[in-house]
Amino acid sequence: MEWLEALDRDLLLWLNGWHAPWMDPVMWFFTKAAGSLPWFVAILVLLHKKYGWQTALAVAGGTGVVVLFCDRVSVELFKEVFQRYRPSRNLEIGDLLHLHIDDNGNPYTGGWYGFVSSHATNFFGMAMYFWLWLRPAKRWVVLMLFGWAAFVSYTRIYLGVHYPGDIVAGALLGLGLGWLAHRIVRWVIRRLSTTDVGKPLPDSWT
Repeated sequence: MEWLEALDRDLLLWLNGWHAPWMDPVMWFFTKAAGSLPWFVAILVLLHKKYGWQTALAVAGGTGVVVLFCDRVSVELFKEVFQRYRPSRNLEIGDLLHLHIDDNGNPYTGGWYGFVSSHATNFFGMAMYFWLWLRPAKRWVVLMLFGWAAFVSYTRIYLGVHYPGDIVAGALLGLGLGWLAHRIVRWVIRRLSTTDVGKPLPDSWT
């Protein structure tokens, strides 16, 4: 465990060390929900092409289930249980990190605990959820879904508020919860809709 902790810390310091003034506002913008709006719009368009607007909107509405699962599980079953301090809150390395400074001159440190990353859990959960709805998908669609999840997760390392281990664990958790949310939302849509609501779901998904 000590070796893994040291590796996680050293990898964080190396990745966080790759920063530049012009990147700071970029990473800060894309770590927030508003930065991912074009991503959601692109996914909605793809869902519309596959299923029609009614089913596409129902599927998009199902992201509430994904976020609920990912956010609550990552906080209540991981952050509050393991209580691993964020690197930005760790007195041993906090001063070595590059942190975002707000307009008032205060560093952004996030909450107290960081294992697992809720950003990684949420975005990888949504990427899995949408991929299951869009499959079979072209390679660029898969890259768009999971590449964006990886990028948003990386912003948390850049900002110094998560260790790489927090991100990896959060991503794995999100993939599982995204799969579970897809199963639940798919069952609800099948129960509440008929084939005249958008395009019918593929028989192979029954």
